[in-house]
Amino acid sequence: MAILSSLRRRSAAISVAAVAGATAVGVCLAVSSASAGTLSGSLYRDPSSAVVRWVAANPGDSRTAVIRDKIASQPQARWFANFNPSTVQSEVSGFIGAANAAQQIPVLAVYEITNRDCGGASAGGAPDLNQYQTWVSNFARGLGNQTVIIILETDSLALLTCLSTAEINARNQAISTATRTIKSGNPNAKVYLDGGHSTWNSAGETANRLRAAGVQYADGFFTNVSNYNSTSSEANFGRAVISSLNGMGISGKRQVIDTSRNGGASGDWCGDDNTDRRIGQYPTTNTGDANIDAYLWVKPPGEADGCRFTAGSFQPDLAFSLANGAPNPPTTTPPTTPPPTTTPPTTTPPTTTPPTTPPPNTTPPAGDGCYASIAVNQWAGGFTASVTVTAGKSDINGWTVTVALPGGAVTSAWNAQVSGTSGTVGFANVSYNGRVLGRQSTTFGFQGTGTGPGVLADCVTS
Repeated sequence: MAILSSLRRRSAAISVAAVAGATAVGVCLAVSSASAGTLSGSLYRDPSSAVVRWVAANPGDSRTAVIRDKIASQPQARWFANFNPSTVQSEVSGFIGAANAAQQIPVLAVYEITNRDCGGASAGGAPDLNQYQTWVSNFARGLGNQTVIIILETDSLALLTCLSTAEINARNQAISTATRTIKSGNPNAKVYLDGGHSTWNSAGETANRLRAAGVQYADGFFTNVSNYNSTSSEANFGRAVISSLNGMGISGKRQVIDTSRNGGASGDWCGDDNTDRRIGQYPTTNTGDANIDAYLWVKPPGEADGCRFTAGSFQPDLAFSLANGAPNPPTTTPPTTPPPTTTPPTTTPPTTTPPTTPPPNTTPPAGDGCYASIAVNQWAGGFTASVTVTAGKSDINGWTVTVALPGGAVTSAWNAQVSGTSGTVGFANVSYNGRVLGRQSTTFGFQGTGTGPGVLADCVTS
């Protein structure tokens, strides 16, 4: 599967856009001591990443040993950048299952926002924000219930020059909703929003953009995916962003830093042409910094930025240039027990059993109209519910679902406007998900105390 990636020229040291191989990920760096942040455990190395496949196919190449030992051995993010709503759940589930079986933490980079990269080398994404939310909902269903790291939409907040004010507001709402959808699908997911990098927007402006996009629902923000700034510069920038967020009343947020290509000189902005850049600190959750949850390789080293080579393609010369002369990775022992899952915030329910999905409770219409199905995750004292609304034969331009909730009370909802809190509760579409094409679906969710819903009373169109 081809994945796009780009970097773009900017004044001073600005470089944008992200990346990468749909199968690129990497792994297994066991941690010798507990992290100073909120993450602890070894990161997952994908045995089918682009660099791993190249190493296997080229055992006699003079560059292979260096690339194998210093890049292919390491955990890297797997990118989900193709608009594939019908298959993304199974793809995510397979990847997550392999990571869980290895007792390691997977890193997933979501890169699907509408009008991504402002039409640059990584242009694409979901056709519209309604379809984006459908894709995200399907993505979230595959995440399981163990700790996962989600890098949500590189450049989506740092790069807004091509969007109108209305489009920026819609994007902010979409990212906020995506964060809550992912958290609902897996309360142990660690979600980080786009913080750009230290030579792009100011810390105050970055904090303002993060707040507008719902960072209060996320675990923090990521930086340096689209540049090569030093780890110390990014850490200083991150502290300034966190300070600004604290001043806004948003506390407890942390940073992750991409160190995949920041171990050498800054040089020319385009990684395709630069030969004095090196891989940076090896991926780990053991940062020793209370503000930083992890150093990650989000942009896979060796994948092109789109200047001389096709964006996202693996180039062994680039990989060798990054790795040659870099220090060897630390020697570690794989864990013998599963890494602990992080404790969710008090507003997020603990995970006990995976959601169960009964058949649709409302009757599918023979012609026009809508129907709905529900998946409920119940635990002692509370629940979350994810509802899928499906149009009948024809397109619909608004919907309302009523839910029977005799033994519980709704405390929050996303992707829907809620009327009432208990008994019979109504959920209506919001501005971006009222229009649903014939035989297509959209989703919303809600959280509550007590006993979750047993049936969906009705689905009607506006």
